[in-house]
Amino acid sequence: MSCIRVLLAVLFPPLAVIDRGCGSIVIVSLLTCAGWIPGVIGALIILNNKS
Repeated sequence: MSCIRVLLAVLFPPLAVIDRGCGSIVIVSLLTCAGWIPGVIGALIILNNKS
């Protein structure tokens, strides 16, 4: 994870996972709509995954 990705995940979580596929974007977008903190946590988990 680069520092730019972490900063992007904190500011706008769906944009941080845009290269991880459509499913990741949808999941993080729904989490962000439910609340900002769950969106950030979801984005950081997806970015931390090495696959």
